[in-house]
Amino acid sequence: MTDAVPPRLLVLRALGFGDLLTAVPALRALRRAYPGHQLLLAAPARMAEAARATGAVDRLLPTSAPGRTVPGRIDWAGPPPDVAVDLHGNGPPSHLLLRALCPARLLAYAHPGTPDIPGPGWRDDEHEGARWCRLLSWYGIRADPRDLRIPAPERPSPAPGAVVLHPGADAAARRWPAERFAAVGGALRAAGHRVVVTAGAGEARSAHAVARGAGLPRSAVLGGDADVPFAVLAALVARARAVVVGDTGLAHLATALGTPSVVLFGPVAPRLWGPPRSALHRALWRPDGDAPRPGDAHGDVPDERLLRITVADVLEAVERLPEPGPRRGHRPHPGTLTGVEG
Repeated sequence: MTDAVPPRLLVLRALGFGDLLTAVPALRALRRAYPGHQLLLAAPARMAEAARATGAVDRLLPTSAPGRTVPGRIDWAGPPPDVAVDLHGNGPPSHLLLRALCPARLLAYAHPGTPDIPGPGWRDDEHEGARWCRLLSWYGIRADPRDLRIPAPERPSPAPGAVVLHPGADAAARRWPAERFAAVGGALRAAGHRVVVTAGAGEARSAHAVARGAGLPRSAVLGGDADVPFAVLAALVARARAVVVGDTGLAHLATALGTPSVVLFGPVAPRLWGPPRSALHRALWRPDGDAPRPGDAHGDVPDERLLRITVADVLEAVERLPEPGPRRGHRPHPGTLTGVEG
């Protein structure tokens, strides 16, 4: 006699690290709404540890595509999903990808190109985290966009109490100049702070340039040739004095762990992708007006609004941050992620 296979709930969010963390409230809401389902997340394989940390995902289904495009396929096996949820986009490419799996129920935003799928209307001027909570609320699933926190890992930090500088981003438009990060690092080091620099895969040259300019040893750089493993990165951020970062994934990790942060914005307004309003976080932005997307977030040169942020602005913001408080997170769901499927 074999055990009954639980119904499966498939969530599509085949995007980056920060995208996953902004979707934590929606993932937790789905976990609560479907406690007897196996929740599978279609996302890049490198997100496995971060997905585990949410406490909401049972299994990762490796799925990816270049940039922010919709994957061409999902390697699904077995009976169709009981529920499929589109947390990836708002149009036919992601809708049709999920509909091809013949789910019993599909939750998605409405779009004229797929008129048979009901759902709420898309809003361009909406915070990314609130967007997906509103989608679920429309379908009768209670979701709280403030439910962002994840537990700090048990492992020790490689640099406890350090100020973490992260100069990288996946587009030049969101990269504050390396020489300015170096100036911030040098000033913080001179003031008695321990300073470390983190880097994603392929960002070693820039990170080491920041370290040299700040008068830091090579050992102050973590990552660069490869990504810093999530467990190490989470331990570092959880026990950091502060994080100074552009509009990228590490900013969302600082929010998730309750670590004070200074986040630098340029082409996109903080009200769309920024941290929650809190004394723990300072979002710096120097726009011309009130447009939420005044620049190209994927542009190949630093955005002019980002360049208006000065070294003095950042140092003042760091000085005004409170000391980190106790780390409190959510207890994982009993069916936490146990592996990578595929």
